[in-house]
Amino acid sequence: MQKKTKKQEGILFVISAPSGAGKTALCNETIKAMPEIKLSVSYTTRKPRPGEVSDVHYTFVSRKRFETMLKKGEFAEWAMVHGNLYGTSLKRLALMCKKGHDTILDIDVHGARQIRRKFKNTVFIFILPPSIEVLGKRLRGRMSDSDEQVRLRLKNAAEEIRDYKNYDYVIINDNLKKALKELESIIIAERLRTMRRSIKWT
Repeated sequence: MQKKTKKQEGILFVISAPSGAGKTALCNETIKAMPEIKLSVSYTTRKPRPGEVSDVHYTFVSRKRFETMLKKGEFAEWAMVHGNLYGTSLKRLALMCKKGHDTILDIDVHGARQIRRKFKNTVFIFILPPSIEVLGKRLRGRMSDSDEQVRLRLKNAAEEIRDYKNYDYVIINDNLKKALKELESIIIAERLRTMRRSIKWT
């Protein structure tokens, strides 16, 4: 008979990608396919997009409230992205890990760097688009950004993509089903790593 000697802390999976690479869709599909994994809901000062719900997709707050939380040291990581502030609550993250929940952090490369400095044994996954041309088509297809915003996102994407070599895994999202299977495989493999398991045989 085998039994765990103690309850295992949850694993943090940091997933980053340039805007338009399909990261959010991939994270959402992973949550549906693997309901035992949780998504860390970030705080943001940007306005909700159609269909987005506060405390489900993001916790939408004013810039004043965000800056107050920042001064109090309440964020595990934060960043300015396309003129808006995003941050991960340190309290929320610690609670989820303590409860043993494996957690996905959908954050950009700047936030990932902060998490890398603060949390050990975190798994870093980068999502790449098939090409910069496909990325441009996806961004324009949203119909939610102006031409100027699309150009800015593409410029930022070129800079963010350079960071992919600092991640543990890279997934090219040219097919959602294939990318989803690859992401699920990474999560399963990481759960089975020896260093994460504490088993005693009696």
